[in-house]
Amino acid sequence: MNIYDLTIKQLRRAVSIKEQIENLTRQLGSMFKTSADLNTAGRKKRRGLSTAARRRIAAAQKARWAKLRHSEPAARSSKHNGKAPKKRMSSAARANLSAKLKAYWASKKKAARR
Repeated sequence: MNIYDLTIKQLRRAVSIKEQIENLTRQLGSMFKTSADLNTAGRKKRRGLSTAARRRIAAAQKARWAKLRHSEPAARSSKHNGKAPKKRMSSAARANLSAKLKAYWASKKKAARR
């Protein structure tokens, strides 16, 4: 049902029911939670790192990058040194393709003359 098709009486009833649900939810939550839990509801606690720990992590990461940068390229990727191999066409395949293209363009030119 579309919200625009509702009457004012139906909308007021829906708002009333929604408020009752929210009130009951609050009451239920207060029964099972302590006051400290109510203040932090919906928030996640973040785990903090000390400054020293962050520095150790940063130093270790910098060391890993330095090790990668200063290693030999052949040691990192032994196959093709990171480049894709060139694709080569045999002379027979090239001649076959050339013949097909010549026939194609010849038929196009012939059709254009008509």
